Amino acid sequence: MKSFVNYLYKNQDLFYKVFLFLLTTVLIVYLFPKGGKFKYEIPKGKPWQYENLYAPFDFAILKSPEELSAEKERINKEHVPYYEYNSNVVEEVKLDLEEQFQKIFPDTIPGMDLTQLKNFVDQTAAEIYQNGLHQEIVPLSPDQLVYLKKGNEAREVTYQNIIKQNNLREFLNKQIDQARLQNYRDELVELFFNTIRPNVRFNEELTQNELESKYDQISYTRGNIERGTIIVAKGEVVEGKKLQILNSLKAEYESQIWTQSNYNWVIVGYSLLVFLALLMLMLFIRKYRYDIFQNNIKVTFIFFNLLMMVLLTVLIIKFNVNYVYVVPLCILPLTLKGFFDSRLGLFTHVITVLLLGFIVPDSYEYMFLQIIAGIVTILTVSELYKRANLFITVGQITLVYIVSYFAFTVIQEGSIYEVEPETFLMFLLGGLATLFVQPLIYAYEKIFGLVSDMSLLELSDTNSKLLKELSDKAPGTFHHSLNVANLAEAAANEIGANSMLARVGALYHDIGKMKNPTYFTENQTTSVNSHDELSPKESAEIIIEHVINGIEIAKKRNLPDRVIDFIRTHHGTTTVYYFYKKEKEINKDADPDDFRYPGPMPFSKETAILMMCDSVEAASKSIKEPTSRLIDDFVEKIINKQMEEGQFLNSNITFMEIQLVKKVLKRKLKNIYHLRIEYPE
Repeated sequence: MKSFVNYLYKNQDLFYKVFLFLLTTVLIVYLFPKGGKFKYEIPKGKPWQYENLYAPFDFAILKSPEELSAEKERINKEHVPYYEYNSNVVEEVKLDLEEQFQKIFPDTIPGMDLTQLKNFVDQTAAEIYQNGLHQEIVPLSPDQLVYLKKGNEAREVTYQNIIKQNNLREFLNKQIDQARLQNYRDELVELFFNTIRPNVRFNEELTQNELESKYDQISYTRGNIERGTIIVAKGEVVEGKKLQILNSLKAEYESQIWTQSNYNWVIVGYSLLVFLALLMLMLFIRKYRYDIFQNNIKVTFIFFNLLMMVLLTVLIIKFNVNYVYVVPLCILPLTLKGFFDSRLGLFTHVITVLLLGFIVPDSYEYMFLQIIAGIVTILTVSELYKRANLFITVGQITLVYIVSYFAFTVIQEGSIYEVEPETFLMFLLGGLATLFVQPLIYAYEKIFGLVSDMSLLELSDTNSKLLKELSDKAPGTFHHSLNVANLAEAAANEIGANSMLARVGALYHDIGKMKNPTYFTENQTTSVNSHDELSPKESAEIIIEHVINGIEIAKKRNLPDRVIDFIRTHHGTTTVYYFYKKEKEINKDADPDDFRYPGPMPFSKETAILMMCDSVEAASKSIKEPTSRLIDDFVEKIINKQMEEGQFLNSNITFMEIQLVKKVLKRKLKNIYHLRIEYPE
């Protein structure tokens, strides 16, 4: 039992990766919609490339969206709306008319006129409320039939027979003229306007229910295809009715009710495909990015981003498949390039697109567009920390989407008039969403403890608190660090390494010298040397301690691990040769390990560059009368000695790249000393 526990403990990194791999596979399969997958890609407007296709079962031909839309439009035009007649309002208005009539028309009016007026008011009110009074908002055609609902009964009337409130004055004037009561026009108009109220309203709920009922009666199919009937022959162009039948077969196939056995086999199929895709990604990381493979946090970060893109796409498809291109899939390669490199970013992007190809419609078109956009992202984005570069990259990605979609549509439809402008809007929204990558990278830095170029740019500011403290306590070291940073940046640019990382690492590599600044010659302003009173061994210990002190300071100030790596490795496992030689003069049996830096040796191109630049810049101060040839020999001697000691064995830097670094250092030192070419005499 104890040995098994020890085995688990020793291999916990491997078990974690296996767990992460399997968990991601399970989650992706769980997110995928389950059902049959039509095994043919329908090539709209192009020849059928497969063998003759026969109907595998009986199925109905679905109507096209245009046909269904036309039927709904016809129903809308023929549909009779419902209006509600309120009888209570009529009774209330009658009472109000009697009351207002007595107030407006006094008893001094002759009896015959008063009777005539009373009859007129009653008859006019009855005519107004025969079909009701409507406060019209959205006018219909005068000849439009409507249902007028009184209680539980509804009868058809033409819309013009319902009096509108805005036509009430005209109606009253007409009635007054016919009754020859012009002498009482003002009083009668005042009477009706004070009392008459609308009693007809549009019954939206009843109208909508009736409309939905008619929609439900629409037949979504027209005709049937019997089993064994040939659907399309090889080489036949897929268009018109053939295309509609194929789409109907695909819809029927994918909507079939699956038995538990079928369902289980679909799960097995999805699991195998997702397993293989993720396995390729894991093997790629292990073979070509082994340093990332060894870091569980980085592997988790990669799989988390892949899973998030799948999750976001699945949610959008479930909401509305037409919005699938709004998903900013190019955030994935942008993010991975920002933290790692372009090759890993593109490979992960391709794997993600292949996974999404299972669930999106028009999978070939989707995968083509997304892979091309991913390649453009990787090729165009540089220095992501510069906002202008991000906007330019997003603009190029959006343009590629639009051009590719336009080309596909022209091929499939044979006309530019079938291009849907709404899809262009989807691409623009997706481009805008891609701009979210900058705050997303910042969040990832805080969550996963990673470092992007944007953070490195902040750290490269020489006005930062830590670098200002270095310039105050150890001004010579600060000046040395600036020179090394310039050399390292130029060398990194020459060989295609991360120049920003090399510069930041160089700026902070000697911060440990702040603890005992006067023990380092660049900070000694007088002729007094602090090492004169110490033994060579004690002096070497103080010199070596600046690495350990630098690591402690960096951790207290929360510097990223990628920057701390430069502090650890900038001397590798070399010896403090000056004091070792002095000790050997005193004691011939001196142990070189007592004068050796703890390491580790550089394990990346950037840390290897820093070791070369640091040694060359520091030693160049000892050149009394520099010449071009002397500097060339001097650089060769220092770097060749480091190579002989095997300091670059763990870094992925090649001999050719080392030669290029030497070339840059020689050129830069000659510029510093303002040397010219030595001409022969």
